Amino acid sequence: MTKLLAAMFSALAFIVSLAPARATEETLRIVATTTQASDLLEILSDGRDGIMITSLMGPGVDPHLYQPTESDIAAMNRAAMVVYSGLHLEGQFETVFAALGEQGIKTYAMGQPVKEAGFIVGGFDLSDQYSNVDDPHFWFDPRNWEITALDLGEALAELDPQNAQVYRDNAAAYVGQLQALFEWANAGLRSIDEARRFLVTSHDAFQYFGAAFGWKMQAIQGLSTEDEAGVGDIQATVDFVIENEIPVLFVESSIPPDTIDAVIEAVGAQGESVRVGIRELFGDAMGEPGGFGGTYVGMLAQNALTIMQSYQCMGLDVDILEWDAALLPKPPDDLWNVDCDA
Repeated sequence: MTKLLAAMFSALAFIVSLAPARATEETLRIVATTTQASDLLEILSDGRDGIMITSLMGPGVDPHLYQPTESDIAAMNRAAMVVYSGLHLEGQFETVFAALGEQGIKTYAMGQPVKEAGFIVGGFDLSDQYSNVDDPHFWFDPRNWEITALDLGEALAELDPQNAQVYRDNAAAYVGQLQALFEWANAGLRSIDEARRFLVTSHDAFQYFGAAFGWKMQAIQGLSTEDEAGVGDIQATVDFVIENEIPVLFVESSIPPDTIDAVIEAVGAQGESVRVGIRELFGDAMGEPGGFGGTYVGMLAQNALTIMQSYQCMGLDVDILEWDAALLPKPPDDLWNVDCDA
């Protein structure tokens, strides 16, 4: 804790020392903390010249644990706006965001308009009771992402009024994409027998996904990966898997598979069998830039495909609809052609 506080104070001093550097910049610089934030900014600003978007966190990076570096602080200090997920997802950044605001740098929390609209839920504990902490993983319901896209479009229009219509038009077009994505995923995920719709993951990142598409969720860790899973958490998940005859568990791309492996081993020790999903799920971070999972649409669609195909490989009836031609990007063939025995 002492080292963390020292690093934060050092970062704040670094902000102050660089404060005058912003005034002479002509390029509109915007910093995004997470991969989701960066993707949305790229979509909304498409067609606008003279804008530079810097992403701090790369694919597979856990935003709960990520600590801002000196180069991150320097990039944020030069920015006209810093866009972050919010709801304490970037737990190590809170002091930095406050200091940026004091320096006159605009900060934008993507979860705030969703919260104001009343669509943020609390976390769950293992007894399925709400906690009093906001669940920060709001983007896993595409309808929430629609709210964020439209609101961020307006925030960019206010920041850069000469190009306001670009942001608004791009936001409106993107909402159409998100609606098509929701309809495609919803049809396929709800085609699975409701009694078998259980999603067991490493940490509690998928409550919004479950609520959107009619699945019941169970996670080994809590809302933040800072919460370490103990023996009791492992055993509770084992009991849940056996009681509900769950055939498959899912590893997340930004979290080591240790806890899922422990559950699978413990289930096997009790004479039952369970396997891991055919692919990792994207949790707190998206995939590689340029890849299908490197966009929000691709990330959510690949997660839906991974779940549907994993259950299909376990012998369940699943109706995976053809990809909507209006949705971009198009999934690569290797996502559709799955070898269940591999």
